[in-house]
Amino acid sequence: MRILFTAIIFYSLFIPHGVIASTAKVQVNGFDVEYELAGDGKHTILLEAGGSAGLSDWEPVFESLTKHAKVIRYSRIGNGGSAQIKKNYSSEEYAAEVVRLLKVLKVEEPVVYIAHSYGAYIARVFAATYPNQIKALMLIEPASEHDVDIMRAIDLPRAEKEIAAIKLDDMKNGMSNQYLDFWAKRPLPDYPQIADIPVTVIASVKKYKKPSVLFFTDKAREMWGDLHSKWANAFPQGEIVITNKSYHYPQNDEPKMVVTQIVKLLERTQ
Repeated sequence: MRILFTAIIFYSLFIPHGVIASTAKVQVNGFDVEYELAGDGKHTILLEAGGSAGLSDWEPVFESLTKHAKVIRYSRIGNGGSAQIKKNYSSEEYAAEVVRLLKVLKVEEPVVYIAHSYGAYIARVFAATYPNQIKALMLIEPASEHDVDIMRAIDLPRAEKEIAAIKLDDMKNGMSNQYLDFWAKRPLPDYPQIADIPVTVIASVKKYKKPSVLFFTDKAREMWGDLHSKWANAFPQGEIVITNKSYHYPQNDEPKMVVTQIVKLLERTQ
């Protein structure tokens, strides 16, 4: 259960349009990066996985999305089938890697950035740092610099014990890439650091029958929904989608809903 919890809160080739491609690799900044590009359409979607996940996390929705847009999914360095290296990456470094990947793939148009869990860290930094390369943003169950604040607000003594245990688990193997980013609790870009673009946030408030930690309690679920509702609604073109039918992986539990919301975001995007 602790592994699930940490996953939850921390959370050159040219391929012509219309050609369905299988998983391939390209050299990005000297490292092999696994990716897949398929589909065709007015927009280009970039799928950013969470935590230590790879491109396979998007399997339930990838094919459906290719019917509506050109879609790119990839595995960050250290994850999936990409180069297996250990390095303390920051979200800024990961965002710079995305820029390099898009250049290698000859993607010149701004992307619709779809990110899950920890991927939201990268997407938010990318949107603020490279505003000319993004035209819409969707965060699915996004990890946030405020996640542990929810636990502390409910029961501070218990929260400190649980957070300390989780942090030890995260760091037990030495360098912990994205988790180092999380534990630093550095502020991430919000509106207006991120420009006025179409934004959708999907957040789950599904309750747990036997919550193992504070973050899974009913109160925490409500606060989680409120946190992301306020974040999304701060954007002039922001929308919040609250679900109680899936836990941390709506793209697995509710793939049709996720595809529907992405298509709606595409329709709102110029």
